[in-house]
Amino acid sequence: MATGKSWRERLAGYKNLPLVKPIPPAMQAKHGQGSIVIPSPREVDAIMRAIPESRLVTIFQLSDQLAHQHGTTIACNVTTGIFANMAARAASEDEAEGKKATPYWRCLKNNGELNAKYPGGIEGLMNKLEAEGHTVVQKGKRFVVQDFEKQLVSTRLL
Repeated sequence: MATGKSWRERLAGYKNLPLVKPIPPAMQAKHGQGSIVIPSPREVDAIMRAIPESRLVTIFQLSDQLAHQHGTTIACNVTTGIFANMAARAASEDEAEGKKATPYWRCLKNNGELNAKYPGGIEGLMNKLEAEGHTVVQKGKRFVVQDFEKQLVSTRLL
């Protein structure tokens, strides 16, 4: 990007977030009336940092936890996913400098699939997950953690 900001700087940005507002009319058919939180990237990173070793979380779980924390009906899944990717890239910068990094490899897509857009790609994520005892299998063109449901952490405990 033209700004030249590091991912850590971007993670610390967005001073106007979190933002709680009514669920927009276009989303009410699916989610009903209530409120939605647009989280801050720092909040997403904080939840990801709390995932214990050998446990996993999905983007929907992150969103559910954010909604719970803010007392809203839902959290924005799209923003949560974008900010999870931002946290992963900031973690990669931390790793490169030998700092403790957010364990982004423990955050999966909602079907247990590895996120190929995270630093290190599929191979890097597989190595990190397998080092923690998970088994990654290929299903068609996708790579998923086998029996990932059994390894999910209850985000309400984070």
